[in-house]
Amino acid sequence: MRVQDFTYDLPPDRIAQYPAEPRDASRLLVVRRGAEGGVEDARFRDLPRYLEPGDVLVVNDTRVIPARLLGRKPTGGRVELLLLRREGVGVWEALARASKPLRPGGEVRLGEARARVEEVLEGGRCRIRLEVPGDPDAWIERHGQMPLPPYIRRQAPDPRDRAWYQTVFARPDRSGSAAAPTAGLHFTARVLEELRARGVERVAVTLHVGLGTFQPVRTERLEDHRMHREWFCVPEETAARVNRALGEGRRVVAVGTTVTRVLEHAGRTGRVEPGRGWTDLFIRPGHRFRVVSALVTNFHLPASTLLVLVCAFGGRERILAAYRHAVEAGYRFYSYGDAMLVL
Repeated sequence: MRVQDFTYDLPPDRIAQYPAEPRDASRLLVVRRGAEGGVEDARFRDLPRYLEPGDVLVVNDTRVIPARLLGRKPTGGRVELLLLRREGVGVWEALARASKPLRPGGEVRLGEARARVEEVLEGGRCRIRLEVPGDPDAWIERHGQMPLPPYIRRQAPDPRDRAWYQTVFARPDRSGSAAAPTAGLHFTARVLEELRARGVERVAVTLHVGLGTFQPVRTERLEDHRMHREWFCVPEETAARVNRALGEGRRVVAVGTTVTRVLEHAGRTGRVEPGRGWTDLFIRPGHRFRVVSALVTNFHLPASTLLVLVCAFGGRERILAAYRHAVEAGYRFYSYGDAMLVL
């Protein structure tokens, strides 16, 4: 299929710069597949009434790290480092933005600390070693900024993003994402309690979201796109409860494209296997969904792998029609925007 088949027009003022307050006040566009079809406008706090007792809600419990570091070269030139993946104590794969490319052996001054370039990789990426006083991870937590996507434009960083750009499911021992699994940003304790009272189970997987989340497909044909890899973990309890639901004909509801990728990767045989590793699964139209039967997701960038995944799940024409409805109805888009539920 052609990448241009997965585009739509979006006025710039529809890109959300701040989240809804409270989180569950965001809007929810309900899209139904099958003969009943159609769309319905709701609020995210209404989610429990669209789910059924026995549904299994699967969330991503990854935690976003403040992965954006601002520094300067010894010559004074500005450098922005986005930490993508930890490779050892103080060693990271990072994306560097500077007026001139960094070179092996070069350094970036970060106040009292510095980053040494050990290796230059392709696509603006490099391998760096942080030389900081004390524990490198603790230093990053104190001095890093939240890695907001480039379409969120602010005059200055807002300290509230440290809470806003983190889901209620995020676990401190699951730190590692360079971006938030944004479908989870809408959940509140109130919504979770109503889901529990309704008899909806909740389990978690981990997928550390990487830079590829924001990268558009740059090839003309989807088949030629090289999918990025992301690290995941499926606990044994999660696999067991999802498999039990599948065996009993109950729905598995994925919260986000990240969860969908994990479940479909681990459930290639129709049964979810516990474990951890890397996935480069590119879900596109023609994919046979073996695990996920309902999807909570945000509105995604045109020509992105995330939009392609949602179209594969809900049907390209139906999803793009829903996007057009959302634009006309004034929905807010992207990371801090509104949500969609595909049933």
